[in-house]
Amino acid sequence: MMDRLGDLLTEQVDDRYAGLDTASVAQLAAVMNDADATVPSAVRAALPQIVPAIEGIADRLAAGGRLLYVGAGTAGRMGVLDASECPPTFSTPPELVRAVIAGGTEALLAAKEGVEDDEAAGAAVITECAVTAADVVVGISASGRTPYVLAAIRAARARGALTVGVSCNAGTPLSAAADRAIEVLVGPEVLAGSTRLKAGTAQKLVLNMISTISMIRLGKTYGNLMVDLRVTNVKLRDRAVRIIRRVTGVPRADAEAALDRADLDVKTAILLLDRSVADPGQRLAASGGRLREALEASA
Repeated sequence: MMDRLGDLLTEQVDDRYAGLDTASVAQLAAVMNDADATVPSAVRAALPQIVPAIEGIADRLAAGGRLLYVGAGTAGRMGVLDASECPPTFSTPPELVRAVIAGGTEALLAAKEGVEDDEAAGAAVITECAVTAADVVVGISASGRTPYVLAAIRAARARGALTVGVSCNAGTPLSAAADRAIEVLVGPEVLAGSTRLKAGTAQKLVLNMISTISMIRLGKTYGNLMVDLRVTNVKLRDRAVRIIRRVTGVPRADAEAALDRADLDVKTAILLLDRSVADPGQRLAASGGRLREALEASA
């Protein structure tokens, strides 16, 4: 297994960076920026894999399933970051999009490198999360060979869940284990083997797509507006008011009053400002929570 690890693209040593320790700060910053600039094109090359994976994920979520990210180290932290942003951005229940990281919450703040090799723990987390055939499990691993992630994906697939493997190498064990493979080939890192760099950036971009596009497909937005955001502070209240004004065209005072009447629910506030809507809650329920459909039904 160690020999194969050394053969991976993400583990290769790029001779262009052999003098890294002798370069100035300005040179190092430019080198890293140039390397990072290649990541979006690597993600674009993987779009033929990304698109069907997201379509499958959105379909499962629309049918009542859940999304679970599984990873170790940097990859696990990327999953936790993406999952944690869904409730405030889209007002989703915490259980809809979740993430688990090898080693548990302690591994978020301190590296626990050995836990990524624990296959039993990877399989057990699928049982602990009560994964079913209705759900989706996305395994994240730069190398595509992390034992913890592989075991989780195999256990989830055995339960009938849709499984997706996100890696930064080609033809990985993770790709073979999952129903859908996403391989973003970012190449060797500036600092050889440090996959928190380009590989981590690629994972963030892919997870951004997975969660955001899935939520758009679920009707959590109106155009490019976050009409399902959770208003929990002054900044988010201001954002909510601006969204209401943009959709309805009303003065700020009217938007603020509607938001308060709607118990800080943006979509309800917008429908309250539409005089043809007698019962905003009923209208939203009839449209499956999709604001555009609710507004068009009143036209």
